Amino acid sequence: MIATRTAGFDYDRALNTTAAWALALVWFAPLIYAVWTAFHPTEFSTRFVLTAPLTLENFVAAWNAAPFARYFLNTVLLVTSILIGQFVLCTLAAFAFARFEFRGRDTVFVLVLLQLLVMPDILIVENYRTMRFLGLLDTILAIGLPYMASAFGIFLLRQTFKTIPKELDDAARVEGAGFFTILMKVYVPLAKPTYLAYGLVSVSHHWNNFLWPLIVTNSVETRPVTVGLSVFSSTDQGIDWAIITAATLMTSGPLLIAFLLFQRQFVQSFMRAGIK
Repeated sequence: MIATRTAGFDYDRALNTTAAWALALVWFAPLIYAVWTAFHPTEFSTRFVLTAPLTLENFVAAWNAAPFARYFLNTVLLVTSILIGQFVLCTLAAFAFARFEFRGRDTVFVLVLLQLLVMPDILIVENYRTMRFLGLLDTILAIGLPYMASAFGIFLLRQTFKTIPKELDDAARVEGAGFFTILMKVYVPLAKPTYLAYGLVSVSHHWNNFLWPLIVTNSVETRPVTVGLSVFSSTDQGIDWAIITAATLMTSGPLLIAFLLFQRQFVQSFMRAGIK
């Protein structure tokens, strides 16, 4: 065996640290380029000059060139409706799987978990047929409806609910509380870290979702920011990288800010959620 520690120097740690910084640089490189290009005039998009003047004109031009205000409103409505639906459905299903005894419970739970093995893209055709049958095409509801039941959310909340002592159920029943009251007064408050972690994951995923909204929407009134940015940056309107990167930062900025502000709470929430 070759020693990895020589004269007090840990080669494994040095290698891991170097690799981590290299990967971080690779991840940050496109973001650094986008920030540089967005805040400088177009002529500095392909060259780096420290004395280049800063400007906000690219953001103004991008905001005026497309209805981003409507796109942002659509996206906020979309992720909010999906998150509310997921919280309600996943909470009820997780509580039933965690505390109720019924025939076939484990089998049904396995079938729910099988959803994790199915890529959403495989169901696009069937989902589109369903939305057309319901008359919901080109609506915000059509974008969010297929995602309101989440196997991952059910699994995450079930695991959290199973860690809550059943003695709390018994104490609540002695006080005359029903199942719904027990759920809302005991289980939901104790699972707040899990709700926070899952909420951040859900909002991030559906804010960036592109393919399904692109297929099911046709008008400005229903397009989220991802589809709106794609239409805005199409070659038919010309390519001005300064304006395109400014628009990209506008659409991704809320998620970046949220991650920087809540990264500690995000990690701690998952650590407390019982994921091993």
